[in-house]
Amino acid sequence: MNTAIATIPSQLGRWSLTWALLLIVFSLLVLTIPLITSFGVLTIIGWLLVFSGVTQALHGFHSRAVGDIFWKLFVAILYVVLGIYLLANPLVGVTTLTLFLGLFFLAEGGLDLAAYFKGWRSVASTWILVDALATLLLGLMILRQWPSNSLWTLGTLVGIGMLVTGVSRLMISLAVCKLSESATLQH
Repeated sequence: MNTAIATIPSQLGRWSLTWALLLIVFSLLVLTIPLITSFGVLTIIGWLLVFSGVTQALHGFHSRAVGDIFWKLFVAILYVVLGIYLLANPLVGVTTLTLFLGLFFLAEGGLDLAAYFKGWRSVASTWILVDALATLLLGLMILRQWPSNSLWTLGTLVGIGMLVTGVSRLMISLAVCKLSESATLQH
């Protein structure tokens, strides 16, 4: 094997390892300040809605032949107004997003449960059931404590998601580094 080619996975593994460690560190920071993270998530969503609305309005003016311009402008204005409302009323926005998140988890868990019952004889059906029950439980936990949990729920879930991603990336990076080292030793 070419030595230059053999070093590529090693270099990529080290970069991925670095990013994984940074992600883990930042996730721990996020988990210590879930209130700030919740409002940060809301701010990002609010600005994305505003920019999306502006983009849709511009698209509406440039694609008149595709459909009714009034409908496109209505949707664009709705996005902009909703984004500005979330940015202007962060407490209401965080509370509303938390409610929608709990309802989303309930719906997702219900669909996963239906998928389990549809294919319960398959090899992976147990994992589908575990995922469905965990998602349903998470949705119920969020909704049971809503709205009092709204200030920290979004930030905590973002932090947990970042931590799981960081740990997963760390394990994959370590495996790539180990595989690269063993390939180098063989040649």
